[in-house]
Amino acid sequence: MKITLLVVGKTADTRLQSLIEEYRQRLKHYVPFEFVVIPDIKNAKSLTPVQLKAAEGEAILRSLSPSTEVLLLDEHGREFRSIEYADYLQKKMSAGKDLMLIIGGAYGFSEAVYARANGKISLSQMTFSHQMIRLMAIEQIYRAMTILRNEPYHHE
Repeated sequence: MKITLLVVGKTADTRLQSLIEEYRQRLKHYVPFEFVVIPDIKNAKSLTPVQLKAAEGEAILRSLSPSTEVLLLDEHGREFRSIEYADYLQKKMSAGKDLMLIIGGAYGFSEAVYARANGKISLSQMTFSHQMIRLMAIEQIYRAMTILRNEPYHHE
């Protein structure tokens, strides 16, 4: 089973890039993990938000295989405490399917992506930039792996 974090658009801040890469390297010791970036849509400024979501949605859907379990990071998704999230990921891993967590673009997801998703999760009720959420999402996956191995990264 592999976990993929798929994001729309590059991470512009080099400090965030560095931290994301650090957690990507750490995760390799726990689970097959991939960080995938869908390139920014060309001429995005000339598109309406609906058109942009549709174009990003098509690119997201092309990145999925039919057997992949898809979880969207969405403000209306289910919230977890870190230990609950670790248990949730453990159940998904036990099912044996590849798991893809997706962070959409600035306007969210198209209806087609919502229709394909197997679920939605939220990291917080607060709003964060899409750049920051990438780091938070990968750190939480890492934290979940350390919880599952009873390692001291997470404290109660």
